[in-house]
Amino acid sequence: MPSNTNVDIPMLKNLEAEFPEHTPRPAGAPKALDGIRVVDFTHFIAGPLATMILADMGADVIKVEAVERGDDFRYYPPRHPADATMGGPYLWANRNKRSVALNLKSPEGVAVAKQLIATADIVTENFSTGVMERLGLGYEACKAINPRLIYCAVSAYGREGAFADRLGFDPIAQAESGFVSMNGYADREGVRALSPVMDISTAMMASNAILGALVSRERGGEGQFLEVALFDNAVLMTGYASLQHLFTGDEPQRHGNTSPDTCPSGVFNAADKSFYINCGNDKIFQRLMRNVIERPDLADDPVLADRNGRIARRSELFGILNDAFARAPWRHWQERMRAAGIPSGEVRSVGEALRSPEARERKIVSRIRHPRFGWLPNVALPIRYSATPLADPVAAPGIGQHTAEVLQQVLGYDEMKIARLAQDGVVDSKVAPSFVAVSG
Repeated sequence: MPSNTNVDIPMLKNLEAEFPEHTPRPAGAPKALDGIRVVDFTHFIAGPLATMILADMGADVIKVEAVERGDDFRYYPPRHPADATMGGPYLWANRNKRSVALNLKSPEGVAVAKQLIATADIVTENFSTGVMERLGLGYEACKAINPRLIYCAVSAYGREGAFADRLGFDPIAQAESGFVSMNGYADREGVRALSPVMDISTAMMASNAILGALVSRERGGEGQFLEVALFDNAVLMTGYASLQHLFTGDEPQRHGNTSPDTCPSGVFNAADKSFYINCGNDKIFQRLMRNVIERPDLADDPVLADRNGRIARRSELFGILNDAFARAPWRHWQERMRAAGIPSGEVRSVGEALRSPEARERKIVSRIRHPRFGWLPNVALPIRYSATPLADPVAAPGIGQHTAEVLQQVLGYDEMKIARLAQDGVVDSKVAPSFVAVSG
């Protein structure tokens, strides 16, 4: 049994009481990406989250990290009291991977990387433009080693062109894409989303692109280079506002929690808490008026029967609804709106969402065992396969945790060779102390 080292993090020591242990997948069930190997040179969020999706589907993801330091994302707080390299954000994006700590500044380290690439189906990287080429690990070099290779580059503004040298981070992409200009309230500056929505959606796009390339390779036998740029994806994330602008020339305006396209949609206040209604069409409006707040006169109003009429009278409608909702608690209105088929939900904090009945029903949050740390929290992907269930979650690896294992199992290195690489600084010296002792 692992020891419990979570006492210094108040929330972690409550995991056993609050969340169920992960339910294992059916024994012997196949995984969607069984037999697929990924050599992963990515760091921070967009790249690692993309490869974690593949790892959850069953791919063998070998995370190549710098010796000693590893992925800088490891150190984002809060960090585990037993290991400063295991921050909560890092654990969120690196489940089900194996870590190899490799010095890519040394010729021997690059040689090891090339040997791993020769065994891979997929290579992923999100270094600054030109770094992989300077290391001798660009697409053309890797293709010469492994012609069937799928090579995914996650970049900021593309690997070619006038902006290929620019660094990219999520908040900058939010700002430059127009996303920030759309969000917030009209009487103040636009706001960024605190969640790294551009990194997360870029990760989803990259994993989608890789899966498409795998299907193409199975049909035609050819690997290929593919790229997903953070800025390109951020423009997509402005949604249909882009086409609205191209149709009309108008810039999207900030509407706070209301919708410029539907009404009444927004945040309302019951007697005890706030909730959101999305009244997306005329029929929903009719049910809301007639069946929820019992105002058939509004349901029958010929002006309010049309979306544009409701938008013109938004302030009036919001006042009527808030007056009605203030007379009873959320539970009362929740039951009525669910029965009437009104899309609605309470405005929750993150903690409330994680502990909600919906999250429990979907088994989104669970706890998993770690050999050193006791229980750790786990948040599942929103994918449910019937025939190829996702892999059981294994916590993100320590720096170089699997270096010796991978070099032995994948490349066939013996203990003496691994010990020599460790002594020469090619791999992390901490990963194989017994091998070093043997070689000494």
